Amino acid sequence: MTKALCTLTLQKATTAKNLPKSADFMLWIESALSIAGFKKSCEVAIRLVDESESQMLNLQYRGKDKPTNVLSFPSELPEEVLDNLKREPLGDIIICVPVVEAEAIEQGKTTTAHWAHLTIHGILHVLGFDHIDDDEAEEMEGLEIQALQSLNYANPYD
Repeated sequence: MTKALCTLTLQKATTAKNLPKSADFMLWIESALSIAGFKKSCEVAIRLVDESESQMLNLQYRGKDKPTNVLSFPSELPEEVLDNLKREPLGDIIICVPVVEAEAIEQGKTTTAHWAHLTIHGILHVLGFDHIDDDEAEEMEGLEIQALQSLNYANPYD
């Protein structure tokens, strides 16, 4: 796997224990970047939150009044600004810890595998991938599956 030069800012706005380490997130981020063919120096921020913050952000930005597993906020800097930066800011990813843990149990997968999946999913979103229509969803899910398989995780859609 070719490594992109990415830096991570990890914020923990939760009292939850047994969270993945920065090194785990970096492994998952690098896998997503590699599979997507992204080779620039970059930076990304991940914020781990509880249900109340997730619900507030989901309502504010998506109009849905409930917590969600992951929210992605791609950077929207103009090219002339990006050209002058050493690292391209990809954006911010918000992950709701209680939702991730509950979904892992519901879906019969390890929490670590679900963390990996949602981190990869969030990275693909900040890179511009989406799953609004069937063709986009098929492409994005295919990239997620490849990234996860490169890390020896099972297909999350099986």
